[in-house]
Amino acid sequence: MSNIYMYVVDRDFGFAPNPFHGYCTLATCKPKIRNNAEVEDWVIGMGGSRLNATGRCIFAMRVTEKITFNEYWTNPIFLDKKPIRNGSQKMMVGDNIYYHDSSSNEWSQADSHHSKVDGSVNLDNLKKDISSNKVLVSQHFLYFGREAPVVPHDLLNTIGYENRRNHRVFNDKTTIGINSLIEWLHNQGSLNQVIGDPFDFSDSEKRYSVNDNKVS
Repeated sequence: MSNIYMYVVDRDFGFAPNPFHGYCTLATCKPKIRNNAEVEDWVIGMGGSRLNATGRCIFAMRVTEKITFNEYWTNPIFLDKKPIRNGSQKMMVGDNIYYHDSSSNEWSQADSHHSKVDGSVNLDNLKKDISSNKVLVSQHFLYFGREAPVVPHDLLNTIGYENRRNHRVFNDKTTIGINSLIEWLHNQGSLNQVIGDPFDFSDSEKRYSVNDNKVS
């Protein structure tokens, strides 16, 4: 039995989720989903009004691993997920940004999309991100970005999905239509590929602050 977490993606930089380097990862934002979702659960990000993508699916990932920030940071497999702010667009939006030092009990935040413009720590973003010390990892994902397909209205209506704030949780055993939705998604493209660039990819160099909900 699996749960399906669905939410509206307000901004799509390729940061949350980050679909690059062979894995789709959710390592920042959405702390409740990161904390509660388990291996085999699905996380599905739908488009909203800001992206002019209401009713379209931006990404869908089946969780294949759930790890801590330190496990993410220290694993050489995820080295390319660490941001390089003077690198390519893919490297600028790296989401492997947190490390906890147990001896000092302090958190480090890498120069990233969630740090301040000068690269220093954005405490507001850090506080929200580390409210769940979990990173969701997927090697079974569909990332559509700007090529996001329109999900048939009958599928969304059947499961009772609504375009609104906060995430919704559905169950593949009790929610009629969920398995049909997953089957439909699998028919939309190749697994583990970046099918289209993120909607906001041209602004990869910018920073986001949860304090004022702005990008600069």
